[in-house]
Amino acid sequence: MSEYIEHDPARPSVGQVEKKYFQFQGDLENSPGVMILESKAALGPVTIAYETYGELSPEKDNAVLILHALTGDSHVAGYYSPEDSKPGWWDIMVGPGRPIDTDRYYVICSNVLGGCSGSTGPGSENPATPGQPYGMYFPVVTIADIVRAQKALVDFLGVPRLLAAVGGSMGGMQVLEWSVRYPEMLAAAVPLATTPRHSALNIAFNEIARQAIMADPKWNNGFYYDTEPPGLGLAVARMIGHVTYLSDEAMRQKFGRRLQDKHAFTFDMDQDVPDFQVESYLRYQGRKFVERFDANSFLYVTKAADYFDMAEQHGGGSLTEAFAKATAKFLVVSFRRTGSTPPTRPKPLSRHSNATDGRSASARSPRTADMMLFCCATSACSNWWKRF
Repeated sequence: MSEYIEHDPARPSVGQVEKKYFQFQGDLENSPGVMILESKAALGPVTIAYETYGELSPEKDNAVLILHALTGDSHVAGYYSPEDSKPGWWDIMVGPGRPIDTDRYYVICSNVLGGCSGSTGPGSENPATPGQPYGMYFPVVTIADIVRAQKALVDFLGVPRLLAAVGGSMGGMQVLEWSVRYPEMLAAAVPLATTPRHSALNIAFNEIARQAIMADPKWNNGFYYDTEPPGLGLAVARMIGHVTYLSDEAMRQKFGRRLQDKHAFTFDMDQDVPDFQVESYLRYQGRKFVERFDANSFLYVTKAADYFDMAEQHGGGSLTEAFAKATAKFLVVSFRRTGSTPPTRPKPLSRHSNATDGRSASARSPRTADMMLFCCATSACSNWWKRF
């Protein structure tokens, strides 16, 4: 669900929605439901949680696939019950009269393979040990594996070709993978604030976050599902992530050195209420994350993002050669700076892409990466979508 907007019953919305489940049919004739992963490991049965909004046109030409970021889920818009306090995580973009207009488009979003919001992941039952979850026996999945599962879902829904695939951050990696793995399936690609591969700095921060989880004694080598989960390690991992989402300027404007509910230092290291507002913010974000996300899934999805390298995997080391496989129109949206990473620039992607009618847009903002993603995508996509 969105961290930025509250559910407003008076506001136009897709309304009450339902999470659905797709069973992968399988890569092997004699092993129904088994998926052969990029690592050559066999995984099955495979379930993908998904939601749809709007109606598929008689021509089946109005489907838009939304691909969520690292810790997202399939709940893009609407609400599960009238009592929900918050709508889906992209309710500002998806719905009647919104940039991705559900009166015009058939919108699909699924939880990624390896996730923890209904799709098969490390918390799912391991068929080799009935009644017990996979834990760390779950095989490593890649962006390619995630996209292959999405392709099977799209086929199941009767969509012969997607009007567009849209996603930010790790969702943008999935958009890029779609554009070159299934070019005949994609008319338009909208990667938002993403990269064709992680830098060493990106990988380093992900590894620090993973080590924070694995250093928590409650992680228990990934087998904690019958006991208390490694909440402290997962909370620290989330804190690390939030530091990377904020620039130094954003930190200064949002927090500075202001104290939290006090006028002087406590000179106490063991305190329920920390001295600084920024400390309180990070602790709050960590606690909130632990309530909704699985620590093992965090390990797997960050590793999938780290493994992604579009140039190596599709172009023999050349991003230009990789993009030569793409035929979609591109809208590349970026912002210029986050806390730990260099600017996410649209030029490298748009320069290497041979797609016709490409567009790029960028903006500078001290806001969080997630909030900037909402705003930047909304302003850039609003007019672009009207051409379809």
